[in-house]
Amino acid sequence: MENSNLVRLNKYLSEIGYCSRREADKLIDQGRVTINDAVPEMGTKVNRDVDIVKVQGKVVTPSNEKHVYLAFHKPIGIVCTTAQNEKDNIVDYINYPKRIFPIGRLDKPSEGLIFLTSDGDIVNKILRARNHHEKEYLVTVDRHINPQFIKRMSNGIPILDTITRKCHVEQISAYDFRITLTQGLNRQIRRMCEYLGYEVTKLKRIRIMNVSLDIPVGQWRDLTPKELETILENTKESDKTENASLEKPLKKTFKKKTSQQKNKHPKNTQRNPSKKSTKNK
Repeated sequence: MENSNLVRLNKYLSEIGYCSRREADKLIDQGRVTINDAVPEMGTKVNRDVDIVKVQGKVVTPSNEKHVYLAFHKPIGIVCTTAQNEKDNIVDYINYPKRIFPIGRLDKPSEGLIFLTSDGDIVNKILRARNHHEKEYLVTVDRHINPQFIKRMSNGIPILDTITRKCHVEQISAYDFRITLTQGLNRQIRRMCEYLGYEVTKLKRIRIMNVSLDIPVGQWRDLTPKELETILENTKESDKTENASLEKPLKKTFKKKTSQQKNKHPKNTQRNPSKKSTKNK
């Protein structure tokens, strides 16, 4: 029977609120995490009761404090990263007294709703693409929108070696539309528009799951108990696969031709029609 105290290192770091699993994977890969002063391999498990885990030489342990869950109206120009070498990083901008990190991302030139938390485990659950959590946006483009644009955006666009999921798209005005996504590919809306010959001039996220944007730009608030309860309820059956958030690329399949299919078309002829070609070109 497997020891219940054993857990993957990246999950441990997220559970204790140090960082998200994605950030943990980066730290582990860079050799900045140790277990009992030894550098572990990716996927190594840690014993919560026995092992000593350090990040950059400092011991990290579970906190007895309650986790923090924030809703923030990100301004344009702020970067959704915890990296201190980024002068416009979101953590320094908010300047919250406790260690927090963003759930997902919102492009630097975009504004709108984003969650921040000290609960690394919920980050992974919300971000997993297979869970189909909704995110709603208001978008402005550089030229007139037509019905064909709305139809194609709704039915899926080929970007980043995949086809975007079907989604709800509603035209608001000549240049504005509303779109609700259930996946989070890098710069997804901008890439979708670019594929159709449009350029996004303004992008604002107005809803994540059951939480709508209701605070001024640059401000944050705690999630209400009801909002948090709904989020936790919707993520409790989250897919256990750690890589579930990755979209699968398109796979090209090739069917082997049968001898009947190979002989379906006559062989090509050479320039001299009186002579038959000895092989296909």
